[in-house]
Amino acid sequence: MHRILIADDNDANRELLEAYLIKIECELETSVDGQDTLEKIDSFKPDLVLLDVMMPKLSGFEVCRKIKDNPETKRIMVLMVTALNELGDIERAVNSGTDDFLSKPVNRVELTKRVENMLKLKGTEDELERLRKYIQEMEDRQST
Repeated sequence: MHRILIADDNDANRELLEAYLIKIECELETSVDGQDTLEKIDSFKPDLVLLDVMMPKLSGFEVCRKIKDNPETKRIMVLMVTALNELGDIERAVNSGTDDFLSKPVNRVELTKRVENMLKLKGTEDELERLRKYIQEMEDRQST
């Protein structure tokens, strides 16, 4: 079962995103600031993070960069969900490594479709990684 972490410092926003995702078969967890998000990533091990940009302690841009720069977490999908929608904000999100970008106010249908597509992509990437490791193991065995 897929795991989704909702990272937003606003209670109402977290509750709304949780309600929108109720029909998606997954485990949900929430975090309230940038540091909490990084800690939850370590313990919860999500497949996807819905990441607000404007959060205390560490911004969503900083959190995304830390996720994508870490070999242990770089394959986690990140969907930035934010009220910021200027071109510079979008470029900054892309430069920090986000996989997708969604502006608030969030449309339920658009959010659920993007989340479903990102989870499918994550599943495909995970399967490719398993196959790559399997092939490498077989090649290693043949060479010994």
